[in-house]
Amino acid sequence: MANIKSAQKQNRKMIKNRARNRAAMATLRTAVKKARTAVDAKAGDAAALVKQAVSIVDSAVTKGILKRRTASRYASRLVTRSPAA
Repeated sequence: MANIKSAQKQNRKMIKNRARNRAAMATLRTAVKKARTAVDAKAGDAAALVKQAVSIVDSAVTKGILKRRTASRYASRLVTRSPAA
């Protein structure tokens, strides 16, 4: 445990931010997985799910959870996999 007040505060912030980031990543992974399975199964709502997943990936970049190039790679692979590409 930290002895200095500012270090204790930093630890509290870190715990909160980590929880927020983990929740956002879980949402992102779920959306990408749903989109991927929908595209592979040739589901009717696949295009909408891909669009939603790309939107979530882009918002993760804005929040600083994903790096820009990583998000670009995720989105590119999703769109390339979908038949509309």
